[in-house]
Amino acid sequence: MLTFDDKGLIPAIIQDYKTGDVLMLGYMNQESVRLTLEKGEVWFWSRSRKELWHKGGTSGNVLRVKSIAKDCDSDALLIKADPAGPTCHTGERSCFFQKIEDSDRG
Repeated sequence: MLTFDDKGLIPAIIQDYKTGDVLMLGYMNQESVRLTLEKGEVWFWSRSRKELWHKGGTSGNVLRVKSIAKDCDSDALLIKADPAGPTCHTGERSCFFQKIEDSDRG
């Protein structure tokens, strides 16, 4: 059984199943996990919009699920996917393209 946080969410790391590159981190609720398993494409819960979000539903850059694993505590997911295009909303292949700068230190 998956362990969701007090907001009903679980973090999901998305990894390119071919290259191993980390593409993004998103959050899922029970419904988005169900839809992801059922439909074979990744769904998230948008924390800002407070609604379900089908990744690529508008852009066409869907993430086709190849495998899903949970961590040892069942409180995080690793989804290996086949991306249909850039994953980041900026057009970058991965959301992790920015290097940390000195100004990022708190």
